[in-house]
Amino acid sequence: MRHFLCIFFINLIIILVAKPVSACRAHAPLKLDDIKYANVVVVGRIVDYEIVLNQVARQERKKEIERSSFNNYPPEIRKMLSEQKKFSSDYARFNVLVDEVLVGEAANIITVTWNNSTFGEPDKIEAGKYIIGLRESGSKKPPLRGPSATVLASQEPKLLKLLQAPCAPAFMFDINSAEAGDIRVLLGSTDIKVND
Repeated sequence: MRHFLCIFFINLIIILVAKPVSACRAHAPLKLDDIKYANVVVVGRIVDYEIVLNQVARQERKKEIERSSFNNYPPEIRKMLSEQKKFSSDYARFNVLVDEVLVGEAANIITVTWNNSTFGEPDKIEAGKYIIGLRESGSKKPPLRGPSATVLASQEPKLLKLLQAPCAPAFMFDINSAEAGDIRVLLGSTDIKVND
């Protein structure tokens, strides 16, 4: 029984450690009609992009490493826990310089957060103009279309969030992309009702 519990806890640790790398077991396809979940859709440029680090998670990890039981973990687990740089509770925050509002209301500059369930947030965003779908905290979300996902609560609930179904691509597309053109067509269609 003791051997079983040891294996169980080692597997649990491995799962927790792997969580920041990918919070999804499988990636879900993009469904452009998920734009109906957007409270705001804008065209604009992204500036002041930054990754906001979860300091509480880092402090908890430090406490875990300082515990005497940490030395009982297998060496590969100790190494992974000690060297982990990104946590799934880290998120991105950025400003959008708004050129055009397609849905909802937006100021000339809006601050947005992004907690990417699919693969973590990139360290930087390419310069350029994007069509961006956004949602408010507490509004209806696109459904989970895959077998699993980790969706964390917003740490800045008053800010708009980048629209993204769990484990699917985010609604942030280069303005010249096919997806951006398709989104404009969908928004102009009478078949799609935004903010149902």
